[in-house]
Amino acid sequence: MTTSQTTPPVRRTKQRAAIRELVAATDEFRTAQQVHDDLRLRGESVGLATVYRALQSMAESGELDAVRQPEGEIAYRACAAREHHHHLICRTCGRTVEISASEVESWADRVARQHGFSDAGHELELYGLCSDCAD
Repeated sequence: MTTSQTTPPVRRTKQRAAIRELVAATDEFRTAQQVHDDLRLRGESVGLATVYRALQSMAESGELDAVRQPEGEIAYRACAAREHHHHLICRTCGRTVEISASEVESWADRVARQHGFSDAGHELELYGLCSDCAD
């Protein structure tokens, strides 16, 4: 006997709406702690665990991009692009540019096939200094 599992529908809560609105209002990647702090400054009563769960859920659904920062923490940002893409991120100010990298895509596919892998995925984020911060 097999049982089928269905994903429960995402609850539309006031807290989730506040998180969505805050993340949509910035172009920078923000950590869960930063989002939580910003919400508290706006007078929103949202627990840190709720922020973590909501951001992770929104990233899993494709609503947000998630990147691992050099320090190891995950940061989130709303992105208009639904297709696979990468980011160039300023280490100083956080300015982010969405980039396509067809050469990287071709290379990753080729390397995976050479080693007998299929359906391989990858994550690539480039960090540097934007022209404003480099001056």
